[in-house]
Amino acid sequence: MVRLLLFFAALALAAYGLTWLAENPGEVTLTWRGVEVNVSLMLALGIVLALAIALGILWTLIRFVFRAPSLISLATNSRRREKGYLALSRGMIAVGSGDAQAAHRQAADARKFIADEPLTMLLRAQSAQLAGDRPSAVAAFNEMLEHPQTHTLGLRGLHVEARRSGDHQAALDYAVRAHKYAALPWAAQAVLDDRAAHGDWAGALATVESNASAKLLDKPTANRWRAVLKTAIALDRADRDPKGALALAQEACALAPGLIPAAALNGRLTAAAGDYRRASKILEAAYRQTPHPELAAIYLRLRPGDSASDRLARARALARVAPFDTESQLTVARAALDAHDLAAARTALAPLLRGDMGASRPTARACLLMAEIEEAEGADGAVREWLNRAARAPRDRAWVADGVITDHWSPVSPFGVLDAFAWRTPDERLSAPEPAPPPPAPPRIEPAPPIEAPVAAIEAPPEPVKAIESPPPASAVPPAPSPETPRTPRANGNIVLLPSNAPDDPGPHGTPDRKPGYRLFANE
Repeated sequence: MVRLLLFFAALALAAYGLTWLAENPGEVTLTWRGVEVNVSLMLALGIVLALAIALGILWTLIRFVFRAPSLISLATNSRRREKGYLALSRGMIAVGSGDAQAAHRQAADARKFIADEPLTMLLRAQSAQLAGDRPSAVAAFNEMLEHPQTHTLGLRGLHVEARRSGDHQAALDYAVRAHKYAALPWAAQAVLDDRAAHGDWAGALATVESNASAKLLDKPTANRWRAVLKTAIALDRADRDPKGALALAQEACALAPGLIPAAALNGRLTAAAGDYRRASKILEAAYRQTPHPELAAIYLRLRPGDSASDRLARARALARVAPFDTESQLTVARAALDAHDLAAARTALAPLLRGDMGASRPTARACLLMAEIEEAEGADGAVREWLNRAARAPRDRAWVADGVITDHWSPVSPFGVLDAFAWRTPDERLSAPEPAPPPPAPPRIEPAPPIEAPVAAIEAPPEPVKAIESPPPASAVPPAPSPETPRTPRANGNIVLLPSNAPDDPGPHGTPDRKPGYRLFANE
């Protein structure tokens, strides 16, 4: 709108100027080498304007002639970049669709037209990875390291290729370089996993602190991992530095109150320092949150001089903290068995055997405890029965991670994952694996057509005919033995004697008046 107003203003000003010149005519005299030329003012202005336009056109032509090479080069570069970006776009689509040949071809075209573009190097590396050409992929990623824009991308690609080739040390080196260059989540996690897998708890803790400072971890996850690593350090120092281990265990409990190993170590070291009341409170608080046999074992043996009866009393006190958990009943039953109070042990296990604690069947630990109780009473048959039931009983809760079931906690899983072990009931197989499909039937072979034998072969002398044995008469069959004197099955000619049913078996139809004996089966 403003431009339109300005245009109309300029047009009005020009019209006013021309009108003024028309109302005030004048003459312009030009003398050139003795020749005097007189023209009107309007004509003189027209001549000047025409000369200015002509000079402008002439200058433009001259400038175009001198700039023609650069303009041609600019147009050529523009077309090359257009072709390069088109090849880059098609190459990315080919990589996404899994067409290795098209990706390689488009990567070559993109490198030919726009070699300095960062995405061109990425397309080259990805096309090489798609084709399985690792040396070319590594070369492309190394080329990315020379450019600041693609430096971290090259380190990530080299890290992935080193892991694929099994060179874990080189993969770690690339991750460390990337972690120093910039705060990247994948590099920070790779460094943390490596240090945790090698048992470098202090280095892993420093990595967690740096990742938390860089906002790569949320606060709950960072606190949980700090607690796990401090517990691991405290477990290593518990024997040689009890005070330092106790301080670390207390910090771990403050960061993660539900971490069972930290609470168990804290209670044990606090009791070893002589503060039994505080140790009892720590263990009771942890047991109330997660009933665990390790917490119960430490709680029962806080004072080394306690008798078996004292431990039974402490077990009953701990059971009141979590009265509706199976671990409380098992703890009381074990303490009663150690105190030789078999009646109390049976009473503690009775709810588990009846299924009153939420489980349909007693677990393996309950069956083994019952076997020990029966063994203490001298009932060998009952012991075997409970041992057989324990072999088929559901599993008790344990530490589970990466398919590994163990009774002992570890900061990392067998695969090197930090804080992977969880206290839960292992998964049960609900059905047998499906049988393998039957092998394919062999191809049917059609019989060959009969071959006509020569006449000489047909006229062979006949063989003597053998006599066919007739079946023995019915009188030759021995009578069925009586139930009082069973006989061993035997073969007699074409007759086989088999026992029909056991003496106390009424038979397949359940007829009580049927007598046990033998059945006759004729051979075909």
